[in-house]
Amino acid sequence: MNAADPDDGFVEVIAREVEADPGNLALREDFVTLLLEREPDRAATELAAFESHGGDPARVRLLRARLMATRLRASNPPPAEAVPAPADEDRQESGIAVSASLWDAKRPKVTLADVAGLAEVKQHLNTAFLAPLRNPEVAAAFGQKPGGSLLMYGPRGCGKTFIARAIAGDLGASFLHVTLADLLSKWIGESEKAIQSVFRHARAATPCVIFFDEFDALGGRRTSGGGGSHAMRMLVTQLLEELDGMAGTNDGVYFLAATNRPWDIDSALRRPGRIDKTVLVLPPDAVARAVIVQGALAGKPAADVDVMAVAAATEGFSGADLSHLTTTVLQKAMIESMSRSELVPVTTDALLAAVGGIIPSTTSWFDQVAPVLEYGVDDGTFDQLRAYRVKRGMR
Repeated sequence: MNAADPDDGFVEVIAREVEADPGNLALREDFVTLLLEREPDRAATELAAFESHGGDPARVRLLRARLMATRLRASNPPPAEAVPAPADEDRQESGIAVSASLWDAKRPKVTLADVAGLAEVKQHLNTAFLAPLRNPEVAAAFGQKPGGSLLMYGPRGCGKTFIARAIAGDLGASFLHVTLADLLSKWIGESEKAIQSVFRHARAATPCVIFFDEFDALGGRRTSGGGGSHAMRMLVTQLLEELDGMAGTNDGVYFLAATNRPWDIDSALRRPGRIDKTVLVLPPDAVARAVIVQGALAGKPAADVDVMAVAAATEGFSGADLSHLTTTVLQKAMIESMSRSELVPVTTDALLAAVGGIIPSTTSWFDQVAPVLEYGVDDGTFDQLRAYRVKRGMR
């Protein structure tokens, strides 16, 4: 680690936050992502900790793949004179570029019918995005071509990635999941080529859903700190070029993006014909919370847990918060079982007692968005959020 690098101090700040709140899975995942390009060995250690604390197995597999790619690039650096990005065939031969297999499009088996609860979210998705896609003949009569784009926003850990997969499943489409870590490279032009590669593979696998996670990190305003560097400006510019292709060559390509900071998205990306539809993905409702708790306890020692009672006590909890809750109680029951030399099942009372020690992670997001709603410019993106806050009596 370079002692002169000011970012090193930031890394250690995050490390201390993780140490202070070891059960915060979202923070742990962010920390692993931060370490991937800087300290891969340390990233491997933190990834193991993320997995042991109950991290989502799918996210663990994805992070492990990125770690392997990072180590591969480090062990096969390009020659010093090859600062410009090499051609695709050269990248495959040298082993420095993202493998084409990273963009392998798979068809999800889940659909929106598998998303428990969230009736309002699914209704808005259907009205604003899915209905025209499910009725292509009617849409064509009104001059609409197959394809589309959607920005999902809301607090972390509320299932935006799962919903994106479910949308692809509903459409019978292939699915490409892309994050900033998949695109960034220290070699000039390499990141732009990665974006081109994503869209090229999507066009070859139509119908196909491209899903960009943590989109504010990639599509941040080019005049703000989020997109202020030349490299990030070039990424946004390249993405704009690819999105504008949806009027012709991108027929059958659906572009989905997720963010918890929609106010930081570059306005050029939000113009009509680009990412001009939005949906608010709220914390899971009572039905969804009950299903999440029930799923987390399935196959585990549990004494007829009243999942509806737990759901009623966890208003505002994200899916990640509920995972943390059940993991904490299961670990406590396991330790007690070892101490007694007999199985001690998880009970409703144990879960309800643990609820009091957890502050919903969504609280900080709603606090963060309040000044944006009051003082920011709103093009209609936050209409759903304003209605939700009024319904919940939030100021």
